[in-house]
Amino acid sequence: MRLFLSVLLVTLALCCYEANAIVCPDIAKDFEGFLWEDKTAFELSLQKYRAPPENVQAVLDVKTCIDNISAEGRSQLVAILGHGGHRVEDETRGELR
Repeated sequence: MRLFLSVLLVTLALCCYEANAIVCPDIAKDFEGFLWEDKTAFELSLQKYRAPPENVQAVLDVKTCIDNISAEGRSQLVAILGHGGHRVEDETRGELR
């Protein structure tokens, strides 16, 4: 089993060497919307995923809990989860932050 794991890691390292830590701007925008937009606006942004209604409702239920967190608490969540040390490409300027 250890040999298999070693071979797997080496294979992934060789095949995925071009991987980077740039977060997709749309995902970053959705994450920001999840934390800061009101429920109605966020529900509209979820429509682009064409998810089943029960999945959308589950996300909105979690959003209701997030909405009960203070703005300071949400800012702390952004600091913890936000970019997680990853670079985010600014789609307007093509710059990395």
